[in-house]
Amino acid sequence: MTLEEFKKAIKNKKKPEKLDPHLEAMYEDAIGNWDGAHDIAQNISNKLGSLIHAYLHRKEGDNWNANYWYNQAGRKMPNISLEQEWNAICFELLND
Repeated sequence: MTLEEFKKAIKNKKKPEKLDPHLEAMYEDAIGNWDGAHDIAQNISNKLGSLIHAYLHRKEGDNWNANYWYNQAGRKMPNISLEQEWNAICFELLND
């Protein structure tokens, strides 16, 4: 699946079948379900899960918590818009 196909599924509110938890968290975030996205992300125990968790706390405005999770992911908090970060994370997930 491409990023454009993923975005189209979100726009049409048609969750793709068999999404891995990383993409499922990003999907839930995109449809406005921050809590659902966070529940999924906090149960992914790898660096990409930590990155998603960081992004969600950054979106929430909890930069202290976001920085903790970016550190767990081995990254720094980006200086880009949340939309750009969402796109970058999804692109990375879809092209891994």
